[in-house]
Amino acid sequence: MKSLAQKQVIDVENGEKLGILGKADLIIDPDSGVIKSLIIMNQGFIGFGSSKKEMTIDWSQIETIGEETILLKKR
Repeated sequence: MKSLAQKQVIDVENGEKLGILGKADLIIDPDSGVIKSLIIMNQGFIGFGSSKKEMTIDWSQIETIGEETILLKKR
């Protein structure tokens, strides 16, 4: 998952920047070995505190994984 870190996630349908990947995990179907989804944990600072935001992306939503960005359709 290290290769996904620091990539900008962008919704291709409206150009919305959804954030920059921090840590990510894959959900894999144990029977077929197929990747089902990507769970992203973004960590950021708001004011003086910190916040963690978890986002689950269905693997079928991902259009392209490039060198600096991941393009997806939120549906």
